[in-house]
Amino acid sequence: MNKLGYGIGLLAVMMGSAGADAQTASSLAVLKGLAPVSALSASVAGKAALAANFAVTGGIQTGAIRQATLLPFPEQRQQALRDAFITDGNLAQLADGLGSTLGAAYQARAHYLDRERFTNVSATVAGVIAYANSTTAPDSNAGKYFFANATTDGKTPVSDEAAGLFKAVGGAPDPFGRAYGRPAGAPGGDAFGDPRPFQTEPVTSPIVGPDYFNVPASNDVYNRGPIMNLIDSPSFPSGHTTYGYMGSIVLAVLVPERYREMMARGAEYGNDRILMGAHYAMDVIGGRTLATWDLAHLLANDPAYLNRTLKDAAKFSAMAQPQVPEAIADFRAAMAAARADLTKALEAACGDTVAICARQDIGRFNAAAMNEAFAAGTQTYGLPVVHPETADTVEDVGALAPEAGNLLTAAFPKLSLDEANRILTETEGPGGGFLDDGSAFGVYSRLNLYAAAGRAAALSRTRP
Repeated sequence: MNKLGYGIGLLAVMMGSAGADAQTASSLAVLKGLAPVSALSASVAGKAALAANFAVTGGIQTGAIRQATLLPFPEQRQQALRDAFITDGNLAQLADGLGSTLGAAYQARAHYLDRERFTNVSATVAGVIAYANSTTAPDSNAGKYFFANATTDGKTPVSDEAAGLFKAVGGAPDPFGRAYGRPAGAPGGDAFGDPRPFQTEPVTSPIVGPDYFNVPASNDVYNRGPIMNLIDSPSFPSGHTTYGYMGSIVLAVLVPERYREMMARGAEYGNDRILMGAHYAMDVIGGRTLATWDLAHLLANDPAYLNRTLKDAAKFSAMAQPQVPEAIADFRAAMAAARADLTKALEAACGDTVAICARQDIGRFNAAAMNEAFAAGTQTYGLPVVHPETADTVEDVGALAPEAGNLLTAAFPKLSLDEANRILTETEGPGGGFLDDGSAFGVYSRLNLYAAAGRAAALSRTRP
């Protein structure tokens, strides 16, 4: 039975208290992993990457650089406007990646009635969405202020341990503001640092049309207000992209028959932030890497990620979804229970097995070649090599980040963790990017889950 949620949207709840999260061991690991962005201006290669980031972002947004998008450019821009609202309560807007048949079945049970009220498929599905978001959203928000001005919330300085991350890499806050002539507090920029493309790029092309709620809108009202005001919201990493990949990975694991298509949806959702003029290519790569890292640790049942109490859980439970658990002790088991509930609901709605209904797709994700090309194009956005030591190497995912394989084994349990990590290694994208510094976190920036899922599914089919 569907549960109706009232009130506040989990992301807003979580983002209100980034300060505490910025000091946790897991959040510090994320900040450490993202820290190379702060040192780009200290090297010739880094400066070239910053310049390319600016040029590529502007070119994509205006259409001067044409991508292999899933829709014709004018239609893709309209999709970007619809994607500006975050359906973090139930992932409804991402569910079109499940295909036209399964997506419709999902959205019939999990949808938004307005900007605050929403339904969910089941208690278990709502629980894993809330818990995954409660992990990734604070990490993303902590990163914004950390890289903008070394604070937890724009004003409160980070811990000495966190501040030491800049010194360790020879970096400094506000890398985009300093590189693009809009340092913190500059006229037309961000009060805290790291201004967004609509504040730094010479031209931001307008997008006008209906938003997610079919209300007349534009990218301007979602960037500068009044619907969403990002003027003093630091750019790196992209919170929308973090949410988009978090939700896409969750749905991919719950419906592995659509794993690859969900990865294409995550890539599209992140890329749409560039089309909106709200984020740089580096922001999108950072958000993707962060979400993938966090989800892998959740699916691995990393003790550092378990038994966390949702922020304002009592308030959220009272105002929104009473069924959302305050904490999860076994995320892998919670996902298995959610998968069973979702499978039952989808099959009841589509009238056949999920495997058969998954193939009934007449939407924009029904062409595998287009999905593959688009996902591949967003891996690096063509940004130049910053770390030559990893550029022409194959990094062993199992050795660097053995938990990463859980991103596949949770969906394809016939695979061993070693097999999953070998697939991730064999399918990883180009190396040497601005985050790919040889670290465990850095290798996540190379993971190509679209390609990896294809191989994992094929190998699984050979098993009894």
